[in-house]
Amino acid sequence: MSIITRRQAIGTAALSVTGIALAGTASAAAAQDPAAAASRAAAFAGKHTPKRLRFNPTKLTGLSERLITSHWENNYQGSVRGLNTIETRLAAAMADPDFPPVAYAGLKREELHRTGSVVLHEYYFDALGGNGNPAGSIYEALDGWFGSFAAWEAEFRRTAMSLAGGSGWCILSYNRHTRSLHNYWAFDHMHGPATGAPLIALDMYEHSFHMDYGAAAAKYVDAFLANLDWEVVEARYQAAMA
Repeated sequence: MSIITRRQAIGTAALSVTGIALAGTASAAAAQDPAAAASRAAAFAGKHTPKRLRFNPTKLTGLSERLITSHWENNYQGSVRGLNTIETRLAAAMADPDFPPVAYAGLKREELHRTGSVVLHEYYFDALGGNGNPAGSIYEALDGWFGSFAAWEAEFRRTAMSLAGGSGWCILSYNRHTRSLHNYWAFDHMHGPATGAPLIALDMYEHSFHMDYGAAAAKYVDAFLANLDWEVVEARYQAAMA
């Protein structure tokens, strides 16, 4: 067993105190210079990477490989790149003490817009690749909350079609605060209830269906539901309740 002398103990304590003091000085410096902190912060790193498709786009029913690939490569990945750009621009703006608030507001709005697009596209693609047959506790919950599963589906379709010819998302969401299930009309990637957890996200922007269906949005909604993986929806529901 090693024995620590009084002199060694004093030396170790002194080093510890010095380390704490240096750490405190560094923290204080970062607090006094938010621009320097922003340049290092993960919040402004701009390093988001696209998620791969979890299904084979040649195997979907009623949604062509060309449509899915174009949607994933151009629209989704475009939003990932856009979000990365905005985050680095925010870091640069933080470094400029004279950056005007009105211009910063534009960057913050675009940050919200791009974040919403990335998140919702990932929810959209990750739920495809199934056989469209609902099951599990989410089926029972929708059946009870809407009066019947058929009533939920009819309302989901109606919500989606209210966006046809425009742009936005139809989102089945579980609200953690109200503990309720609702189909929400979400415009411009940025509309959703506070504490809402998306379970199904249906992209109703024309880029998501026009290549296959033109203006026949209802047929696209049919195809989306026919390819929905309800095991994924069930897992999201369980996670949201937990």
